[in-house]
Amino acid sequence: MQSPEPVKFLLVDDLDENLRALEALLRRDGLILHKARSGAQALELMLEHDYSLALLDVQMPEIDGYELAELMRGTERTRHIPIIFITAMSTDEGRRFRGYEAGAVDYVFKPIDPLILRSKAKVFFDIGQQRQELARQRNELHITASQLSEALHRLKAHADNSPLAIVEFDPELRLLSWSKGAERMFGWSAGELVGRRLGESPWLPKESAEDLIPYLGGMLAGGAPDRGFDFVGMAHRSGATVDCEWYGSVLRDSRNQPISLNVQILDVTERRRAAHTQRLLIGELNHRVKNTLANVQAIASQTLRHTRDPELFAKTFSGRIQSLARAHGMLSATTWQGARLEDLIRDQLKIGTIDAARLSVSGPDVELAPTAALRMAMILHELSTNASKYGALSNSEGRIALSWTVDGDRLQIFWREAGGPPTQAPSRQGFGTTLIEQSARADGGSASATYSSEGVAWTISMTLKEACGLEPGAGKRAPRPKPFASAPDGMEAGIRDRSYLVVEDEAFVALELVSILEGAGARAVGPATTIDEALRLIEAGGFEAAFLDGNLHGQPVEEVAAALTRRNIPFCFVSGYGRESLPSGFGATALIDKPFSSSALIEAAADLTASRSGVLKLRAT
Repeated sequence: MQSPEPVKFLLVDDLDENLRALEALLRRDGLILHKARSGAQALELMLEHDYSLALLDVQMPEIDGYELAELMRGTERTRHIPIIFITAMSTDEGRRFRGYEAGAVDYVFKPIDPLILRSKAKVFFDIGQQRQELARQRNELHITASQLSEALHRLKAHADNSPLAIVEFDPELRLLSWSKGAERMFGWSAGELVGRRLGESPWLPKESAEDLIPYLGGMLAGGAPDRGFDFVGMAHRSGATVDCEWYGSVLRDSRNQPISLNVQILDVTERRRAAHTQRLLIGELNHRVKNTLANVQAIASQTLRHTRDPELFAKTFSGRIQSLARAHGMLSATTWQGARLEDLIRDQLKIGTIDAARLSVSGPDVELAPTAALRMAMILHELSTNASKYGALSNSEGRIALSWTVDGDRLQIFWREAGGPPTQAPSRQGFGTTLIEQSARADGGSASATYSSEGVAWTISMTLKEACGLEPGAGKRAPRPKPFASAPDGMEAGIRDRSYLVVEDEAFVALELVSILEGAGARAVGPATTIDEALRLIEAGGFEAAFLDGNLHGQPVEEVAAALTRRNIPFCFVSGYGRESLPSGFGATALIDKPFSSSALIEAAADLTASRSGVLKLRAT
C-alpha cells in the first residue's frame, strides 16, 4: 500500500518567536508545519498547498487574523480550511462572534496551554489523515472504475466481433443483452428482443421452447450442470432454421442465488450438413466399393468358368477389368453424374479392342446414368472382344456399323458386323453373351443377336429412366472430339532393346510393369520404391525414359519429376489418381491409368523413346 502523504498545518503570526513556539508544541510525525509572517504570505501559501488547519494570530499588521479569515472564506480553494484563532486579548462576545462569523472553529488564548493546543490540533490532524485516506480511496475507485469500463468495452468489442452469439438472461429468463454476433447469426436486433421472456421471443419457436426453457430453468436452480449442449431449431428472422450448440454458465451471488445466465451460441448448421453429406458419401462409397468388388468377383468367376486356358483367362479377365475401371474413371470425372455413350465407345478404341478405321458410328448425343454407363461399358467391351475373336475384326476386311436412336425413354442400339467370317448361332451360350443380355435386362431392356453369312447383328434396348437423351447441340455441351484414331502397329519392335526406369512402390504393380517391358524385349531399370532410390537411379543414368508412380508411400513425387525433366528424360505417370492429384506443373505429362493393359504400356513406352525432345502427351491419355 502506498504511504499516506503528511498532513499540513499553516501557522500565521508576525512574530518569529511565536511561530517557533507553536512549531515546537505541534511537531509530530506525519505533520508538516508551514509558517507565514503576514496575511499576504499566508494567502500565497494557501494557493500552493492544501492545509488541514490554519492557526491565525488575531493581532497582525496590515491584515489581521479576522480579515485574513474573511479573505479565506471568499475564495473557493481556501474556504474549507478550518481556522483556530490565537489571541492574547480577552475576547468579548462581539469579537468572538465576529471570529466565528469569519470562519473560525475555535480560539486558543495566550499564554498557550500546550495540552489544550495539542488536543485541539490532534482533532484536525486526524481529520486531515482521514480526508487524505478518503481521497486516496476515491482515486483508487476512479482508477478501478476506469479500468473496469475499459475492460467492459473490450469485452463488448470481443463479443460483438465474435462469430458466437452471446446472450444473457435474468433468473426469469428475460433477455438482458444481445450481442452483434447474435444479430448477425439470427437477424434480430437487440431492440426487438431485449426485455422479452424467452418463451415470448420470436427467436425461439414455441415448439422448441418446451425442451429448452425447462433445461435453462434447471441450470438456474442448480439442478442441471453448466455445460455445452446441442439445441436444434432456433429461428432466423428470414424463417430459416439455425442448428446451434449452447454453452451456458450461471452467475451467482454470495448466497448462491442466480444473478444471470450467460449463453454463448455456436451456429453448427453448415457443420451438421457437412457431417450428413459425409455420412451419405461414405455410405455411397461403401456401396460402390462393395458393388465393384462383387462385379470383379463375378467377372473372375464367370471368366474362369468359361475359359480353361490360363493365358486366355488372364487376357480376357484383364480386358474386362480394364473396361470396368475406365468406366469408373469417366464417372469420377463427372462426380458420378453420368457418362456419354460416345465417350464409352471412344474408350474401347483407346484400349485397342476396336479398330477405328473399320468402325462407323452414328446417333444422337446420349448421356447415361452411372449404373447404366457401367453396364454399357461392359456390353461394348464384350461386343468388340467377340468381334475381334470370331467376327468382323478377326480378318482384315470386316467392318462394324454402330448406331443408336432415342425414342422417348427408350434407347435402341444396333451393332452390325459385315465382311467377317460367316457366323452361326453358338451351340452353347458363353459368358459374354450372358453378360450382354443380363446387363440390358437389368435396365428394363433386352438384347438379341441374329447370325448370318454377313456377320452377327445385335439389337439392344435399354430404358433411359435414369438417363438423359440429348439432341445434338441441345444444352451447353463440350465440343465433340476429333475423329477416332487407331493405335499404330509394331509397338513392340519400337521398344525392343530400349531401357526404361520403373518407379513404383506397389510390389505387384512394379512386377507387372517390369514383366510387360521385358516381355516386349525392353530392359527395365529398378524398380525404385522410394524417392531417394529413384533420385539415385536418375543420377546413375543408364535408361532412356521412365514410368513414374503418382506418389511413393504417400509422398508427392515432384522432386523425381523435376529431376527427370532437368535431364531431359521423357516420362509418364502411372497412377490410380486423377490428373488433379498429380504434381503441379506437369499438367501436360502423359498419364496411364491403373489398372492398365500391356498394349497401353507398350504404346506409351514406344512414344516415350520415339523422341528425346521432352515429355510427350500420349494419345491414350
